[in-house]
Amino acid sequence: MSKGESPRGWGAVLTLGVLLWVFFLILFPFLGILRETAREGWRAAFLTLGTPEALHAFRLTFSITLWAVVLNTLGGTLLAWVLARQKFRGRLWLESLVDLPFAVSPVVAGFMFILLFGPRGWLGPWFESHGIKVVYAFPGMVLATLFVTLPFVAKEILPVLREVGTDQEEAALTLGASPVQVFFRITLPSIRWGLLYGVVLTIARSLGEFGAVLVVSGSIINSTETATVYIHDRFTDFQYAGAFAASLVLAAVSFLVLFIMQSLLKRRSQEER
Repeated sequence: MSKGESPRGWGAVLTLGVLLWVFFLILFPFLGILRETAREGWRAAFLTLGTPEALHAFRLTFSITLWAVVLNTLGGTLLAWVLARQKFRGRLWLESLVDLPFAVSPVVAGFMFILLFGPRGWLGPWFESHGIKVVYAFPGMVLATLFVTLPFVAKEILPVLREVGTDQEEAALTLGASPVQVFFRITLPSIRWGLLYGVVLTIARSLGEFGAVLVVSGSIINSTETATVYIHDRFTDFQYAGAFAASLVLAAVSFLVLFIMQSLLKRRSQEER
């Protein structure tokens, strides 16, 4: 380091560079949506949100998100507990498999479900013979969303379970507590912050899912068109007012999720002091 240069000075430069980089990647696109929405006219843009197509798309998105959160909260918690507390052959492979949705493209995931549950898939003909439609219907969209959001709850809880260990749980069992009592009085309080983070991340990912849902949904208006698919379809049809207005709503929801996440982090830090 040359004379006259201080670490504090370089730190300020790096901080400014990081802030500019984040602004360019995150805030600048959001400002672009605001600008284009204003260009189309605020009244015209938000009137499109009251159309039956838009309302159905958002209701469908929230329904899929609710199912994904409930099922992956239960499944992710159980999965993390098994990985942290049970020893069996293939445990490391199973833990690696949990990361697969991070590595596989959502579009590829959607095609996998079509190969499984499509009309000519491995399981599709059996389900259709029993009157159950999976792909191009609500169940397939839920399954695709469950796949892409599978890791969040499990990956947030797993390190917490490993850190707290099993001493308190074993002591409670020795004193006569049932496994259910041990979970709700000892295990759950110790993992509550990891569980909350995982749930928030699952909500955010479910609301913004596009690739896998696009493949398995068929994009049927007023039937299988989610909010993200609605934005895509309106934009490609040159209906920019509806696309920008819906994008703005999803962006606002994302900021709300970020605010909730930061509030949880702040509350956790206050409790740990």
